[in-house]
Amino acid sequence: MSTQDLLTRDAESLYEALNDLVRVYQFRDRGYICCYDVSVTQCYALEMLVKQGSMRLQSLAERMYLDKSTASRVVNALERKEYVVRVEDDDDRRAIRIQATAAGQELYKTIRSDLIAEERAMIEGLSPEVRQASLALLRRLTRAAEARYGERPHSLLETATELA
Repeated sequence: MSTQDLLTRDAESLYEALNDLVRVYQFRDRGYICCYDVSVTQCYALEMLVKQGSMRLQSLAERMYLDKSTASRVVNALERKEYVVRVEDDDDRRAIRIQATAAGQELYKTIRSDLIAEERAMIEGLSPEVRQASLALLRRLTRAAEARYGERPHSLLETATELA
């Protein structure tokens, strides 16, 4: 088998493995996170605001790979639940920033703690070397995907056209 054939086979296997992993996590997250009165997308937005600090809506949308109107609906829902607030931007008084409230930060900490306990249970049977190698691989794949797709991923149609 040629080097190109092996690379294609490995790319197909990576595609299948990542799809399976993402699917499991999406359903797992939906089951756990929904128990806390937020959707998975709302939880990701809250996480971004807790980790990165307050930001403008456009910035949040870009970092979450969402269009601005979808991000706005997510923020509106979080605001109704009092997990985020809109505050005046110190740099531009006409602009608004979104920031997590104390209740939002506490909710995120609770969800994160529960999910980390799940991760710990999944990896406890692996050797430290396998755990560290797996983490290094996942981080490298993430950096490669970010470099390829930039801040905003291509649509599947654009990606398929590029590959043709």
